[in-house]
Amino acid sequence: MPAYRNDFNNRGGRSNSQSRPQVQQRQAVQRQAQTRPVQRPMFRNEIRAQQQMQQQAHTQAQPVPAKKPRRYYDYSLLFGVIFIFALGLLVIYSSSQYTAMLEKGDAQYYFKRQLIIGSAGLLLAIVMSVCDYRWVKNAVVAYAAYLGSCSLLLVTLISGLASHGKTRWLSIAGISFQPAEVAKVGLIVLLAYYVSLHGPNMHKRKYLIRAIGYSLIPTILILKQNISSAFIVAMIAAVMLFVAIKNYAAFFALGTAALAALFSARPLLHKYIIDNGMTSRPEKYWMRRIVGWAAPEIFEADAYQTMQGMYAIGSGGMTGHGLGESIQKFGKIPEVQNDMIFTIICEEFGFIGAATIILLFFYIIYRIYKIAYNAPDVFGTMLCAGVMAHLGLQVALNIAVVTMVIPNTGVTLPFISYGGSAVLVTMAEIGIVLSVAHQIRQGS
Repeated sequence: MPAYRNDFNNRGGRSNSQSRPQVQQRQAVQRQAQTRPVQRPMFRNEIRAQQQMQQQAHTQAQPVPAKKPRRYYDYSLLFGVIFIFALGLLVIYSSSQYTAMLEKGDAQYYFKRQLIIGSAGLLLAIVMSVCDYRWVKNAVVAYAAYLGSCSLLLVTLISGLASHGKTRWLSIAGISFQPAEVAKVGLIVLLAYYVSLHGPNMHKRKYLIRAIGYSLIPTILILKQNISSAFIVAMIAAVMLFVAIKNYAAFFALGTAALAALFSARPLLHKYIIDNGMTSRPEKYWMRRIVGWAAPEIFEADAYQTMQGMYAIGSGGMTGHGLGESIQKFGKIPEVQNDMIFTIICEEFGFIGAATIILLFFYIIYRIYKIAYNAPDVFGTMLCAGVMAHLGLQVALNIAVVTMVIPNTGVTLPFISYGGSAVLVTMAEIGIVLSVAHQIRQGS
């Protein structure tokens, strides 16, 4: 072999022994390419679908972060309260002009005061609604609210302000209010805390007697001067204990007995008055209201307010006389802007207007019930139960008074009747309920 050929092979040139494996590999690749089927080019929609499938597979492979549950706010309850309060302002404006002009020299006096106090109450309710109600779930706060309200009741008995023969008002720093309204909230807070603390044991005698004792103290302090408020306080406690205790038979038996006594008391008392020839008015104020309710044809002076209210209800008919067209408001119904305001609703708006107001109250109570049912803890449920009992009882008692189902008790109609402390306390209770609703988490 020539020298230059060996020199070429030694420099890395292609020799027969080194090129044979490469040739065989190249031939194998060519044979595989000849046997592989020819792939057609992919269309645009197929490329897009393939990319979406790859993206979905990548997303599913990664862990999905849990959604943070958002808080619930019951706008239905808030707007329902605003709507019925606005209707109340309209009725107060219509019913109180004559009385306000005679007594205060300003036809819009009661309307203006109710607008200011009610607006302040609504603002208080909205502020309370965004706060966590569970800061009240504390022994110090609960007992302080209860003992403070009982102390105010005791001070009222000693040095309270008299109105209509009753010492119901207390004046502090020039501001007059009814401590009985504050006592209702104090009792609701304490019983809610007590039931949340001893819930599973509430059916035991020791815990039940203690809860009844807590309820009796403010009831007795209120009873001497305000029978209707004392009855409401006692019934609020009864409803809250009814919710807390599973033994419903005793409560149903007591309720049935109370209804039977109520519907049989009037005819029996009327028979007693007729048979004994009673014609002289009793000395005590509360007894005058009872005999005026039982025998209005004999004790006309004691039944004057409710009888005039019945005339207003009857004259309203189905659709009423129209806004501002009431006749009974011109001095015929005493305190027409307070506890007898429902009679003016019936006279000016008729049965349809009165039924609408009642349905609005039912809706508000229903919303409170739903919040109580979905409350995050027992404390929130019991707070809502107490507020629901308070509102429901006041509505039922007010309508029962103006229709002469029960004696005249002086109970106001929530959100509608004129009043300072009653409106503020009721709005504060709505704020508590909205606060409970705000702590309900959706999606948790």
